[in-house]
Amino acid sequence: MFAALIGVGAAAGVLAGLLGVGGGVLLVPFLVLAVGMTQHEAEATSLLVILPTAVAASIALRRRGVGDLPIALVIGVVGAFGAVAGALLALSLPADVLRAVFAVLLAIAGLRLIRDARMGQA
Repeated sequence: MFAALIGVGAAAGVLAGLLGVGGGVLLVPFLVLAVGMTQHEAEATSLLVILPTAVAASIALRRRGVGDLPIALVIGVVGAFGAVAGALLALSLPADVLRAVFAVLLAIAGLRLIRDARMGQA
């Protein structure tokens, strides 16, 4: 299991740097399906993993002049308050409902990205 965790951690890091995703998209399903965590545990663990991977990828991109720091700071501060509300809401939901909401969000995002790619949109 340790090797699988190392592999998924490396993949999450690569996805964070490459696509700006990784935690929720890769780690939550892995932690629920392969490790056996509850949806709540997996989401909490994923949030803890996001911090170092996001910081490392952000530094690498900022060193190359990519990204808008003032916009990121505004969104980050406001997002922190939203994250507290979201975490409390998640804790109030049964795990199966939370898992269904997570799956629907991933499906909608994936379908939208496929549609936009086919239409040639950025």
